[in-house]
Amino acid sequence: MDLEFYVEGETYWPWPNFTPHEMRCKGSGKIGFHRPSMDKLQALRDLVGKPMHITSAYRSPPHNKSVGGADRSEHLKARAYDVRMAGHDPVEFERLARKVGFTSFGYYPYSRNPFMHIDPRERPATWGPKFPSPN
Repeated sequence: MDLEFYVEGETYWPWPNFTPHEMRCKGSGKIGFHRPSMDKLQALRDLVGKPMHITSAYRSPPHNKSVGGADRSEHLKARAYDVRMAGHDPVEFERLARKVGFTSFGYYPYSRNPFMHIDPRERPATWGPKFPSPN
């Protein structure tokens, strides 16, 4: 399945720990989602066992451009999630994300609100400096 758009009252939303609102594009307000990726995200949430703050999910092409996103960003396909790391051990979070099928990771430990980008692309990728060890 490919990118779909949520329409309140018409589209079934089977992911209990995430709302359509938090998956919306911060620019256009459209709620794009990719069912297999959302299934992975819910499986990750179940393993993590505590809330995950999603700061960016689907991005419309104009919004992606305005925030400096890559031309072929997985956010454009609603297959990527930026997850705030406050309250999470980034090493354990990544381990669990890999376990459920996420393959690509962007590390942003020095952002004002540190976060990790995760997506399930076919050709794995990593970028950014790893999070510092908590020890």
